[in-house]
Amino acid sequence: MSLRPSSRFAGIYRTGRRTTRGAVTVIETEGIKDVPEVGVVAGKRVGNAVRRNRAKRRLRAAASMAPLRPGRAYVIVAGPDVVDAPFASLRSWVDEAVARTPS
Repeated sequence: MSLRPSSRFAGIYRTGRRTTRGAVTVIETEGIKDVPEVGVVAGKRVGNAVRRNRAKRRLRAAASMAPLRPGRAYVIVAGPDVVDAPFASLRSWVDEAVARTPS
């Protein structure tokens, strides 16, 4: 489920626990719903708008396959290498970051 509204992103940035693997940072905190909520961020350091959109699409696809815990909210932050990394590496970065984020 998508993370809405955008004001929740700021709260998760402040209170969430961070784990970085490769070029992916996962910030996790308690969610307000019984299903996992996911938001994806790709800042200007990733590149122009085309590269940022590609990075977000790739992260959403990897997150849909990750072992996300119910009742949690996640913000997945893209690093510059997300666009060019092989998808298998991207998936393993997301999976490892989600698994190692303390509950």
